Amino acid sequence: MSEAMKSVFARKALTPNGWENDVLVRIDAEGRIASIVPKSEAGSDVYVVDALLPAQANLHSHTFQRAMAGLSEARSPAGRDSFWTWREIMYRFLDILDPEDIEAIAAFAFVEMLESGYSSVAEFHYVHHQPGGQPYAQLGELSDRVAAAASATGIGLTLLPVAYAQGGVDGRALAGGQLRFGNDFDRYVKLAQAAEKAAKSVNPDAGFGVAPHSIRAVNERDLKALEQQFRGTPFHIHIAEQIPEIEEVQAAYGQRSMSWLLDHLPVNERWCLIHSTHMTPEETQRVAASSAVVGLCPITEANLGDGIFNGVNYLASGGLFGTGSDSNIRISPSEELRQLEYSQRLRDVSRVTLTAEGKSCGRTLYDTALAGGAQALGRNSGSLAPGKWADMIALDIENAALLGLAGDRLLDGWIFAGDRQAVSDVWSAGRHVVHEGRHRDRTAIFKTYKARLASILERV
Repeated sequence: MSEAMKSVFARKALTPNGWENDVLVRIDAEGRIASIVPKSEAGSDVYVVDALLPAQANLHSHTFQRAMAGLSEARSPAGRDSFWTWREIMYRFLDILDPEDIEAIAAFAFVEMLESGYSSVAEFHYVHHQPGGQPYAQLGELSDRVAAAASATGIGLTLLPVAYAQGGVDGRALAGGQLRFGNDFDRYVKLAQAAEKAAKSVNPDAGFGVAPHSIRAVNERDLKALEQQFRGTPFHIHIAEQIPEIEEVQAAYGQRSMSWLLDHLPVNERWCLIHSTHMTPEETQRVAASSAVVGLCPITEANLGDGIFNGVNYLASGGLFGTGSDSNIRISPSEELRQLEYSQRLRDVSRVTLTAEGKSCGRTLYDTALAGGAQALGRNSGSLAPGKWADMIALDIENAALLGLAGDRLLDGWIFAGDRQAVSDVWSAGRHVVHEGRHRDRTAIFKTYKARLASILERV
């Protein structure tokens, strides 16, 4: 399908009215859904698919970590490994990357996201400066690189430049790899303005938000100032991911990190609370009631040994969540949802835990993550409805995991038995970027990535 083609016919489609047959989707010149017409006929000038779904938004990604896959799985000499020992490996790795590396890695990670069924991404971008912390001549150099990668691949981008000013709640100085992250408040505002300009240069559907890294990396004064300075934009923060982090905040502020955040800042629908792994029952209820989105990254959380999110109680309380690929060690929205559900089953010695009345488990997971992801990105997407961006995926019903399945069972088959190979086509704001399971520019982008990766591994 060329960019000029503006109609897609689906034999089955998941619309706001549920599963409908013979649906014609018309896409306007801006990439929005102009109309949804069920019980139509496929004309000669439309692109035909078997099963059409709204596409997921990836609400949390650090693309540069894609090139780290396989580099942190050996036991360290110190013995017991943890998130904190992994973090030291990550800091050493990022300290060798140059702008060309970062752009090439981001482009290939975006290709993999699109091929797996994500149509958009919130890039939690925190590598800003040169090794050692010296800014580039153009302060937003690396934001420009991420934006260029998004433009080259056609993914819907919400760029989140990260604020990072201190090494801990005690205000200690940044050190080592952290020096590439650091900005005081005024320089961060300038960097964020450059990042917003870069994002707006990508595509009309691209967005911008801000991301104080965490309570330990940004002090109370600057957190409150950022919230005021950037009102109206998505606001993302790592929170309650690790027990030592919670203990550090409690020792300094007299409260657990999530409770402190809820008590001291106006957490609402524009907030995305990344991980939220370790919450008390009261915190779980309060976050669910806040209208914020919890950003879950189950594959990365499992890889890093973070712990298990209390999804059953959170969902029962009406909480919103979406998923992200975070470290990008494995990129797949269906597998993130599977890992989330399986973590609950393992903890509770149960089955079919995250489900809503009248929906299968897969449908519940998919619908919830659609809404949460779109909200977290500040993106008008998440359903096949007029006025929404045409963020859509088609599933190949001849895939072994989907054979003979229809309705919600199709989602169950994809999430619990399938993988990215079941995705045949992907559109991002009407851009037909994946056809027959392959990104339109995969060959060239992979060639560049392969060459840059070989150079990176020589420096590791």
